[in-house]
Order: sequence, then structure tokens, then C-alpha cells
Amino acid sequence: MADDVLLIEESGGIARLTLNRPERLNALNTALATALREYFQGLYSRHDVRVVILQGAGKSFCAGLDLKDQTPGHFSGAQAGMDVQHSIRDIMVAMRRCPQPIICVAQGAASGGGFALALASDVRLVTPDSRMNAAFIRIGLTGCDMGVSYFLPRMVGSSVAAEYLLTGRFMDAARGHALGLYSRVAPLPELQAEAQALADDMLHATPLGLRLTKEALCQTLDMNSLEAVVALEDRQQVLCTQNEDFHEGVQAFLEKRPPRYRNA
Repeated sequence: MADDVLLIEESGGIARLTLNRPERLNALNTALATALREYFQGLYSRHDVRVVILQGAGKSFCAGLDLKDQTPGHFSGAQAGMDVQHSIRDIMVAMRRCPQPIICVAQGAASGGGFALALASDVRLVTPDSRMNAAFIRIGLTGCDMGVSYFLPRMVGSSVAAEYLLTGRFMDAARGHALGLYSRVAPLPELQAEAQALADDMLHATPLGLRLTKEALCQTLDMNSLEAVVALEDRQQVLCTQNEDFHEGVQAFLEKRPPRYRNA
């Protein structure tokens, strides 16, 4: 089933994941949510995959939770509701825990759970027609779900985050880019080329250096002092110098050639 709703292509250290329910705007049904969660959780101990490109088939990235896939029984009782909640939110937790950088390429709508997928990624590239929102508040829920109330204030500030989470308004590509939420706005073919270029540049880092960089970026979001941050950086840098790929990285840089890492 995962082969149908989530297309997975792995080559040269890069995994391309394509949400493949275009007839439903890639809305998250049980099968797609399970496939995403299990794939990202499986990345924790994999070293052959070093970068992930996440995208959606068709005209939209992801329209959020597929409400037609949910029956009243899904939410009958606190435990049943919590089980459904965990099955979706654990995708975003796994995306942040996995050591591979995630590049999100988003076109069209990214609502609710789709917004959360984009925010949980490390880099966001969007098309000019991109529209993202915390749709939860418009269907009888709170605007805070699936990690968006953690990610968004840290990315755009508390006032802007409140504006969107309290209203469910759509953020268009121009505003998201101006706020620094998106790295680039361009037509889809250009974004796909840029995602490949970014992934290729990331592969020039040593495998350990790349993993530790994502780890530091995640951890320092919650550190409350410069001293704590630089202590983490110091330990990571020294750890990298003890890895044999460090010497290959230096040599490749000096010789102006692509690195040949043994631990890739």
C-alpha cells in the first residue's frame, strides 16, 4: 500500500518521497500517514540515505487530514482520539528526530497536516501559487496541532504566528518568503532543480558532519544561552575531526575534487 500512496526513490544518498494521492490533493489518509511515519522512523539508523526531498504529486502538496477517511469511531472516546492524534503527529516528530536534512518542495495548497509537514522540514521551496494555513481552527479544533505551534513562532515570531494560528488565514508565497519561512519561490521545475542542487551540495559534507549539523540546528532552538550552544558546537566539531572522513573532506577541498567518503 505504501508503494501506492507514497512513492519512494532512493539513489546516490538522496531519497525522494512523493505523496501520491493527487485525486485527493494528497490529503493524509491512514495509509499515507502510516507510510510517512514508518519511513521517517526507519531513517533513524540508516546511513545510506543522507538527504530527503519531500514533494507531492499533482497540483497541491498536501491538503491536510483526509476527513472522508475518518469515521465517527475514530474519535469516540479519549483513547481512540489520542491514538489518531499520535498516528499523525508522530510523523512530524520523526522528521525532526531523523538525522537526514529534509527539503520540502511545495506547490498549491499545504493546509493543516500539509502545513505541518512543510514546517517540520529543514528547507522549504514553494511555487508562486503556494498557500499554507493552520486549517485545524476552521473545522472545530484549535489552531495548534501537529507541532505547528512549536515551529511557527520560532520561525516567524509570536505575533505573526498568532495571526495565522488564531484565524486559519492562508499565508501566500510572497509573505512566507518575506518572513524567511520559504527559501525560494519559483515555478515547480525550477524548484525541483534547486532541490537537487541543494541535496548535491549537502552531500559534499561528511556524513557525520551533515547529521550533526541538523542535530545542532534542532537542539539549539531550545537552548537558552550562548554558552550552551557553543558547548554543543565544540563537542560536535571535535567529534568530526576524529572521523576519517574529515581528512578526506579537507584533502578533497584542497585538491578541488568531489570527496570520496568511506562512511557514506
